[in-house]
Amino acid sequence: MVTSLNFFSKSNQRLGVELTPERVNLIQLEDGKKGVKISAFISLPLPEGAFQDGRITDPDAIAEVLREGLTDKRIKTRKAVSAVPVGESVIRLIRLPAELDDFELRDMVLNQEAALYLPFSREDADVDFQKLDTDIDEDGIERVEILLVATPRDITDSYLNVFERAGLQLKVLEVSSFSLLRTLYSQLLQFSVGEAVALVNIDCDGSEISVVVDGVPQFNRKIPIGTHQLQSALSRAMNLPQSMGADLLQGMSVPLNASATETLTEDATNPSAAAILRMLGDLSDELRRSIDFYLNQGDDLEISQVFLSGPGAGIGQIDEFFSVRLGYPSSLVDPIEALGIQNFDEVPVAQRPSLGIVMGLGLREV
Repeated sequence: MVTSLNFFSKSNQRLGVELTPERVNLIQLEDGKKGVKISAFISLPLPEGAFQDGRITDPDAIAEVLREGLTDKRIKTRKAVSAVPVGESVIRLIRLPAELDDFELRDMVLNQEAALYLPFSREDADVDFQKLDTDIDEDGIERVEILLVATPRDITDSYLNVFERAGLQLKVLEVSSFSLLRTLYSQLLQFSVGEAVALVNIDCDGSEISVVVDGVPQFNRKIPIGTHQLQSALSRAMNLPQSMGADLLQGMSVPLNASATETLTEDATNPSAAAILRMLGDLSDELRRSIDFYLNQGDDLEISQVFLSGPGAGIGQIDEFFSVRLGYPSSLVDPIEALGIQNFDEVPVAQRPSLGIVMGLGLREV
């Protein structure tokens, strides 16, 4: 597993591939005279159950969809970059003596320290790390900060297997939050050293929050409320088949005339509004608890901004809802605008937040 923080390394053109419970997104970026441009993009639906709970469950079906996308867009490159969801990896910041040379540091991290932080066997994990800054601790000892990332090997192997079946060579497998960081690179530069931002990716089967300081994830958590749960709530409220929830959610806006701070109850006159407010209220409460947990880790910690991405961020006025509910300025991730990409109209503006991760994967080797 590779989890480099070298966000804009230069290499041969590669393909970014994002697997989600509902779709496979493929994007190919290249350098143009006026900056990055999209040379190929396609988003294809996955059969139900092929990818669920962050894991590949039907490799043949996913490989077939990948092959279809490559053929449809006539994509010739066979080197790909992908990412596992935050909830399927362990991400930890650890501190070790700075006096260790590179060989000693690698041995200590991979063969000693990693096992202390994993909820699964070290032998069953793919582990990588990135060396960050050094400083002097309160005891006067110089220490180096290490970003440690580990993923169960069966997950890594399942990705390698699917890509091989699709005729692709998976060169990099990273964590989805790193991809999103790469997409937001220029925007994150606007924050001062030490300022924290929260990345919230509202995906199909849950929402991932990552608190980031100076481009380094400090805290990560997955909350089991995503668009699937929102769709189910809408279907129940309207007494309709669950399959219709997706149609109800598409194009919907959060009703902001209701108080964002009061307890939300069923509204007989507008059951769909009450349902969406109740579910988003639960999600915002969990996000607030996650942020509070991070803030309680030290003195003078604060969140400056919340960035919303993923298919759930396409719900109208959701950024305004979270700004009020969380008490922090919240904005939507628009990777097309953030990267200054011109003449790309394949994805409506409302759906652009769902491209945050796959765009970062495409940038990985541009």
